[in-house]
Amino acid sequence: MINEMTPDPSGSPASYLPPRAQAELAGTAWEELLHVCTGRHGVPDTPDILGAVLAADPARRVRAVDDLYRLLLNQEQVFPTTAPAALVLAGLLDDPRTLVEDRWERRAGRRSLRAELLNWLASFADIVRLDVEDGVGAAQDLAAARAARPILHDRIADFCDDADPLVREAALAATALLLADPALASSVPRYAPAVREILAVSADSYYRWIARERLAAWGEDVTGLVTAEKERRAALDRAHVLAEDPFGEGQEQAIRWLEEQPEDTAASERLGRRREDRTAPIPAAPHGPVPEPPVAAAGSEAHYSGPWRIAREEERAEWTFTPYVGVGPLHFGMTLEEITRVLGEGPAVSSYSHHGEDRQLNYADFAGSGIRALFHDGRLGCVAADALTGPQVRLDAVPLTGCAPSHVEDWLVHRTTRPGSLAYSVAGDPVFADLGLAIRSQRAGDIVLTRPLFLLHDWLDLWHALPSEEWNCS
Repeated sequence: MINEMTPDPSGSPASYLPPRAQAELAGTAWEELLHVCTGRHGVPDTPDILGAVLAADPARRVRAVDDLYRLLLNQEQVFPTTAPAALVLAGLLDDPRTLVEDRWERRAGRRSLRAELLNWLASFADIVRLDVEDGVGAAQDLAAARAARPILHDRIADFCDDADPLVREAALAATALLLADPALASSVPRYAPAVREILAVSADSYYRWIARERLAAWGEDVTGLVTAEKERRAALDRAHVLAEDPFGEGQEQAIRWLEEQPEDTAASERLGRRREDRTAPIPAAPHGPVPEPPVAAAGSEAHYSGPWRIAREEERAEWTFTPYVGVGPLHFGMTLEEITRVLGEGPAVSSYSHHGEDRQLNYADFAGSGIRALFHDGRLGCVAADALTGPQVRLDAVPLTGCAPSHVEDWLVHRTTRPGSLAYSVAGDPVFADLGLAIRSQRAGDIVLTRPLFLLHDWLDLWHALPSEEWNCS
């Protein structure tokens, strides 16, 4: 039985790991193996992340697993540290502490840590099938990741028959993707039947896609699976239309039918799936002339101190951001206490909601820094930079804060390279999924200026993710 109340041992991060993993950790020159933000203030290094995966504190485990995605597979890329970390993680799968269950940020529902580590390894294997020209990382890092596939396969194989269906599905998904390695081709006949019988009918749409893609690559007929998926999607679409029509005859029946459907537990970000769109070239930018980069408002006159005062350039802090990792000194997943310590100031306003006896933090405003930190389950998931006083956050040296909204939108639209990346909220705010960035407008007297929001994947649906108070900042 796993005791959640056992205190974490003191010492180095490796002290949480079994002896074999400790030896691997100690024998690797991690200081030479970088992830997307190695060395950035407040961002853990790879050994700290790996050590926290088996921590007794549930919050530390959840955060560590999310860091694996954000820092080691950021933007569908592998880094120098990704392959060595994957080998360490695969060695933890048989540790009994991986049986503990929790809710993980990437997927709906509860599942064991073992199942979620296998999902991460499946994402790793998915990306590694792509090529350098797809932007998945440097040739050397991709080669190292591909070289790890046979070892990972050996460590994962036993879990393909696991009694836990979520572990079994995740292990099969990872295995099917690892079999893209030519050295493992002889194992395809062993796993193909299970991929069809288990993955192809899973409630998880990502697993179903893996089954169709891999079976087709192995030369099997997937016509029936493709037809079934189209029919499934069409039925869901029809039901959603009926359920949202208060005057339709079949509304109640559609609502009941939707409630009876199994929950799709696929990750909000399905790594490596760009291969689906490779039949057509990805345009570098929309047609038409490239607009001039936006320019930040000059700021109010020095003597003006009214309620609509706009900070001047020299008064704003200069921040940069890394999509889905953090902005300025803030790292997604931080607690309010950690943010307060990093910013050197306490929140001027904190908003909480009450669910029975539980009190949950919604957001905290930091007046000195000019930001609003928004939370889910006590962890930072979105940062809004105040248009008038917030830090100047730049993308490719171009300002995003305190600019004319149309200029920022035009420039970002032409910069976006992935099909389907751009969406609009119900309020007309552009949301760029490839950047984890939304551009809202905020009033400054008689004008409006940009209020950029930097957010995680599950915050991209602004209407449902943002508290009502945030919509009043316009």
